[in-house]
Amino acid sequence: MKNLLSFYRKVMLGGLLTILVIGPTKAQDSDTLRASDLETVVVTATRSERQMGALPMPVSVISKQQIKQMGSLRLGDVLAEQTGLFLVNDHGSGVQIQGFNPDYTLILVDGEPLVGRTAGTLELSRLAVGNIKQIEIVKGPSSSLYGSEALAGVINIITENPDRTRADVSARYGGNHTTDLTANGSVRVGKVGLTLFANRFSSGGYDLSPDTPGSTVVPFHNFTIQPKLSLELSKRSKLMLSQRYFDERQQNRFALSSDGGTAPMIAGEGRVRDANYTATYTYKLQEHLRLNFRLYHTQYHTQTQLAYETDGRVFDDTYFRQGFTRPEIQGEWSLNEKNLLNFGVGHIAESVEATRYEQRQMFQTNYAFFQYELFPREGLHIILGSRYDAHSAYRNQFSPKLSASYQLTDKLLLRGSAGVGFKAPDFRQLYLNFNNAVAGYSVFGAQELAASLARLEASGQILDLLADPATFGALRPESSRAVNLGLQYSPTEAAKISLNLFRNDVRDLIETQPVARKINGQSVFSYINLNRVFTQGAELEASQRWNTDKAQFTLSGGYQFLEAKDKTILDKIAAGNLFRRDPETFVTERVARRDYGGLMGRSRHSANVKLFYTDRNGFSASLRGIYRGRYGFGDRNSNSVLDAAGEYVKGFMLWNITAGKTLGAFALQAGVDNLLNFRNPEFIPTQPGRLGWVRLSASLEKNAKKKP
Repeated sequence: MKNLLSFYRKVMLGGLLTILVIGPTKAQDSDTLRASDLETVVVTATRSERQMGALPMPVSVISKQQIKQMGSLRLGDVLAEQTGLFLVNDHGSGVQIQGFNPDYTLILVDGEPLVGRTAGTLELSRLAVGNIKQIEIVKGPSSSLYGSEALAGVINIITENPDRTRADVSARYGGNHTTDLTANGSVRVGKVGLTLFANRFSSGGYDLSPDTPGSTVVPFHNFTIQPKLSLELSKRSKLMLSQRYFDERQQNRFALSSDGGTAPMIAGEGRVRDANYTATYTYKLQEHLRLNFRLYHTQYHTQTQLAYETDGRVFDDTYFRQGFTRPEIQGEWSLNEKNLLNFGVGHIAESVEATRYEQRQMFQTNYAFFQYELFPREGLHIILGSRYDAHSAYRNQFSPKLSASYQLTDKLLLRGSAGVGFKAPDFRQLYLNFNNAVAGYSVFGAQELAASLARLEASGQILDLLADPATFGALRPESSRAVNLGLQYSPTEAAKISLNLFRNDVRDLIETQPVARKINGQSVFSYINLNRVFTQGAELEASQRWNTDKAQFTLSGGYQFLEAKDKTILDKIAAGNLFRRDPETFVTERVARRDYGGLMGRSRHSANVKLFYTDRNGFSASLRGIYRGRYGFGDRNSNSVLDAAGEYVKGFMLWNITAGKTLGAFALQAGVDNLLNFRNPEFIPTQPGRLGWVRLSASLEKNAKKKP
């Protein structure tokens, strides 16, 4: 604690000296921290309220109204329809941004991070959307503000605040016996506000392979409770308390593989619990200086108990527990109308214990960040930011970022950003201690390798070494140097076209590597910094709105071109040292650059189109199409490279449709997801086919009294 306080004092002193050096401190009459109601306001890009149109980095906002018209239930449903975002199903459903896997994107709820990733993937179905005010998506490295896991970008789910008295309830039923029940209400009395959100979601699961015992997706049910309390303590201070609790139970049943005869059946329950607690105290020292004190704690637990149906013998009994605590002090200082400063310090304490870890492991991180915004001339906006992370398990990390935008004309905005992102090694990569008794292999974290390998050698289980264990020392954070360049053209108030070009160069990518061979022929694996990869591409989005006396139409579309490749593979191809063998003719040939398809699971081409309609009579409808081009799924010719036609999943198109009618306080909505019944059981088991649904909702709101 003494060292922590000393660290804070040094950072605060340095921050104050920086303020005195970089800008004037003359106060102005206007409060530049106050947001305008004329345009969408976002907080994720700068950690303070800013108008979206003026930001110099690529930011997307999904509004509550759009989520409602889509008829979405969970966060993954919403993100799947956005340009440049793909759902990746690997140990759960995660999101891919600019060619990066899910473990490189930070997921926030009201600015606070969620934990509980399985092999890097944070399951998006944990998040209901019934109380979401808006979803903010920042693409490109954001480690200068958010630290680790923000290497690809940030997705921030902003929930509603208790700013008025209202109540909403809804019930939805659809295919696969999917049921969603939601209640969301808030009350505002003077300086006290309270919201309470509750949701229950369940599914009967489905089976895409009826000839095989067990289900593709097992039946489950979960519920979410999220209260939020707001207290205006004085004209200068405000306290916000919020809590979120998620609990899910899964009914597992499957058959073990069998060479003959009847395969034994395994059954049991899996449980997931996620609890978040946040306290935020805001104090306005003066008209232009505001301090935010935050304390955040979250716990994530999973437990699975499986047994043989025949005699009840235990087949598997595993658990995983992760904790995360973060106190933070953040300041927002409006030096004058043309100079704004955002700064802060914080401390992170993480812990994890699991069946596969020998003991409880802990991380400690101290960090400091600052972001300086200036407007040197009309139409020019510059943001300079950086963050310093001092971690207990790896070397310290400095993450700078520079962004700028220029309003060239009333209709054309140019913007660009360059920055560094990083992702810290996780507990699994550092401390995992896992022996698969059935398959015979072992996996050890980088810091567990030396001692674990020595134990195996002492017991005579090691045949030979494949690499020097000394090279598997302390892992370095994966880092990315990125550039985003774009423009936004608005020919009219109802039309907008935006283009963003991006390039990410990643160093020290952490890969699994065999270290030794056991006497049973299987390997001992660990983790090492190896690969150098890059992702690059372009995103094009356009939208047009038409208003008539009775209705409004909105048509939008998006396209992404993506190239994601391993530089090591390209070097081998250039040197003529990479070969492949035709599985039919058995002819061996060199792999050409044009044959190399890049990293697995990335689509070179993708697109979407959306049409929304609303009228004054309360009728609304939407039609949305999502196209994803072919992508690699695995290596079939044993050269560890995506280079053959048979190694791709074919591209596909999904269509979703909704229609609804509002009558007073009640609304009826119906829809069909995957209208054309696309299915690919072999490679996309999470796509169940055509699903119809219907929802009934009611909403009541008390008119707020205007303040004198």
